Amino acid sequence: MAAIRQMWAALVFKIFYMVCSSGAASYTRNLSVELNPGSLAPPPGGDLLHVRAVGDNDTLHFLFCSQGTPALLLVHTNVTFSNVSVDWPRFLSRNGSGSLRVEPASSILSRTALIFSRLLEYNDVNNTAEVPLDLFPPYQLRNITWSAMELSGAAARLCGDVAQGSICLHLTVFEREGRDEIWPRLLHTANTSQVAVQLDGLSPRSERSRFFLELQAVGGVSPLNAVEVHRSINDEFTPSVFKVSEWTSGDGSSANERSFVLWKQVAYRRSPPALEDASPCRHSNPWRQSGQALTEAGGLALAFFAAEDSVFRLNISFGVADEPFYDATKFLSWTAAVGVGLPPADTFSPLVVAIMAVGLGAPLVMLLMGGVYMCLRKRSPVTGYEPIN
Repeated sequence: MAAIRQMWAALVFKIFYMVCSSGAASYTRNLSVELNPGSLAPPPGGDLLHVRAVGDNDTLHFLFCSQGTPALLLVHTNVTFSNVSVDWPRFLSRNGSGSLRVEPASSILSRTALIFSRLLEYNDVNNTAEVPLDLFPPYQLRNITWSAMELSGAAARLCGDVAQGSICLHLTVFEREGRDEIWPRLLHTANTSQVAVQLDGLSPRSERSRFFLELQAVGGVSPLNAVEVHRSINDEFTPSVFKVSEWTSGDGSSANERSFVLWKQVAYRRSPPALEDASPCRHSNPWRQSGQALTEAGGLALAFFAAEDSVFRLNISFGVADEPFYDATKFLSWTAAVGVGLPPADTFSPLVVAIMAVGLGAPLVMLLMGGVYMCLRKRSPVTGYEPIN
């Protein structure tokens, strides 16, 4: 009995420890925000946001820009004093690399840019959600006139007019570990940012229109060239979604040299998102692009990278067969996390662990107690009939 009590006490203590430690302080970074660094006046053609995230012995530079094709650049350095330098006349000409630098260059561990290149639309005549060969003319996001960035702390919102509606990009940079408050409630750390893409009020070119988004990734030593899909039995934070896609470097680079783009395979047809408005999304395999792709993108990506840097392209398609078409709500939102190092992995929360412990532990304790009881019964002396003299 003493052993059983000790086992039960250890189980309760473990659950209590997990619940308490879930609120413990995690690794944090000191964030500073600068719009159009080094420019004396708002530049024509779009803004450049720089969020500097300083850690104990390293720095992350998040650069978000609507010059040319909108893009997010993430540079990781191994010093706390690195900074961004912009040659504005060259940067605004958009005609070559080197107009934006992170210095000292020798401190750079990894560098990756995520480019939002095109929005594509097709007529899903047979309601199969299979992308046909004949598409409507694409919306080139580099040709959109973007609004001035709206800033709120280390978050920015960027919108442009498309087809009588709008496409908006929302960037958030985090100083510590946590989870977004709205679905898909992606997990983030101090090494990640989050980008949400919203299509709002676009006029579809057919009654059965579906959309997909073309993304490009530019990398240095470790380009994003592979997508891994991870499954989970836990849908506590994003109900009914059991798959996470990770666009990473598939070459076995060290954690310091790696970057990633992570998303759950779901989009939402309304705002704020709700379970009944969830829509599956799919992705293509990434494939390498020619050097011309970087020149066509222009803007931030071309200003920092060189022609020999690798460019990979990937498509995110929204909706599956027999799902409502875009015209049903005229809204879509999709969210991804962009960061360095190893992608954050979802684990069971203390609440789920406690429920599992009670669900599995209680029957086990009852079984053990029953076994002990039966053993004690067998060992107790049996009093038989004693004759009366």
